[in-house]
Amino acid sequence: MRMTRHLAIALLLLSAGAAAAQALLVHNARGLTLDERGRVIRFDALQIGPDGRVQAIGRLAELPPGDVPRLDAGGRVLMPGLIDAHGHVLALGAARRSLQLRDTPDLTAALAAIRAHAQARPQAAWVTGGGWNQAAWQLGRFPTAAELDTAERDRPVWLSRVDGHAGWANSRALAIAGIHRDTPDPTGGRIERDASGEPTGVLVDAAMGLVERHVPAEDEAELAASLDTAAAELLALGITTVHDAGISAAADQLLRQRAAAGQLPLRIYGMARGSDEAFMARLRSAGPLRDLGDGHYTLRAVKLFADGALGSRGAALLAPYSDAPGTQGLLFRSDADLLAQMRAAAKAGFQVNVHAIGDAANRQALAGFEALARELGPRSTGLRHRIEHAQVIALPDLPRFARAQVIASVQPTHATSDMNMAEDRVGPQRIQGAYAWQRLLKAGATLACGSDFPVEEPSPWAGLYAAVTRQDAHGKPVSGWYRQQALNPVQALDCFTRSAAFAGHAEKDVGLLTPGHRADFILVDRDPLTASPAALLKTQVLQTWVGGRRVYERQP
Repeated sequence: MRMTRHLAIALLLLSAGAAAAQALLVHNARGLTLDERGRVIRFDALQIGPDGRVQAIGRLAELPPGDVPRLDAGGRVLMPGLIDAHGHVLALGAARRSLQLRDTPDLTAALAAIRAHAQARPQAAWVTGGGWNQAAWQLGRFPTAAELDTAERDRPVWLSRVDGHAGWANSRALAIAGIHRDTPDPTGGRIERDASGEPTGVLVDAAMGLVERHVPAEDEAELAASLDTAAAELLALGITTVHDAGISAAADQLLRQRAAAGQLPLRIYGMARGSDEAFMARLRSAGPLRDLGDGHYTLRAVKLFADGALGSRGAALLAPYSDAPGTQGLLFRSDADLLAQMRAAAKAGFQVNVHAIGDAANRQALAGFEALARELGPRSTGLRHRIEHAQVIALPDLPRFARAQVIASVQPTHATSDMNMAEDRVGPQRIQGAYAWQRLLKAGATLACGSDFPVEEPSPWAGLYAAVTRQDAHGKPVSGWYRQQALNPVQALDCFTRSAAFAGHAEKDVGLLTPGHRADFILVDRDPLTASPAALLKTQVLQTWVGGRRVYERQP
């Protein structure tokens, strides 16, 4: 992908090294933040101490006098840096450097893009990428290996679906993986087959591993390039903290090195990949990592999976899919096996974050957290366990989030991306508990908002827009998709700041700009609480500051 000018500027700032934190007085700002109770505070000046934390906010004349450098904000909006509570940093960087099919309108255009990408890289051993979505192509089925062969036949091709829960392989990739009609479906996965039982080329959830184990892994230099590319883009969007939902052992090593050296420009709250048993064994022995590099890297959570995704019908439902009565999706593990994973992580002091999309998966995860609470008491509930996505929930299960003190980590743009197929999948009754943000709040649950980038685009402004409108970027549907579940502007901002910080055990450090918090803030060209919803999508981030250091500045 061609790098934008603003992304190039951000990378230049990172490579040159941002200025060290220093005492600073920012004035002539239209400042806003929430307080510890979620109430809006307005101010026009912000005083930062030499430790990179907020000392005071208010009117300039009321702040303590001091001989410190000043920054004139030029009347621009100053607000907390935004927190994405569920993203994949290195995957975003890798996606920006590989083939992406997100914007292809149909299968024909996708095949043309794959062919061009492959021809431009004759030395690549594999052709890889992702972002395809058969629902957006209105294909009515999954694409096939035979169709992919028309774009590239000689080399293996492996392309992940937009949600990351299915992959599309050509015939060469299937052959390398040894997948044929007699290959059994692995536990928690499915090999799509035609009427005669032959593999079609699409592998769902755990079956993806049959191919992925043969795809060359990124080396250290590629991982570093992915990190730099993603960090620069996120800072340019005003994101100062990311909860990374799936840290690998290699990523953990890189992030520890960068944070310890003061070379990690944004904050990353890591969720270790629970599927890597060797990695998990080391982490359970060592215990959680907290606030390395002045709070730039933390690894105190574990990511587990209960099911797959709705678009590929891998999400586990209590009853069959409305548009495919022959399947209910896939639970990845038995109740006992999932609980054993959860228990091991919690006993080692890790927050447990379970991916759950379907109502059966959410029920399984909730039952597991309830069991942990009975076994471990406050030792477990104090870890602030989470369900990642909390997407389709049986209505009787909604109050269980608050009772078990489980955080619902949701992604507003998932609702507006999925609305073209979600009700087809689950029908008019179950949809009442799907993407049900207001129902969760009214039941007493805490919501933390993110994007799930690169499944979705990482823009938090698109997330705020989707949260308050339940519409796509074109304003459709006009009345909003199940608009009664939309958040109001303050709730939406809270979800991307204060509550997201709480979900990462960082409410005393980030998410707010009240005294004592780290000076993670952004200057933007409009007020997200008063701008029209459509205007949110046009928000421009002018500067991004992390811990009192400027790490991004938009150039004219």
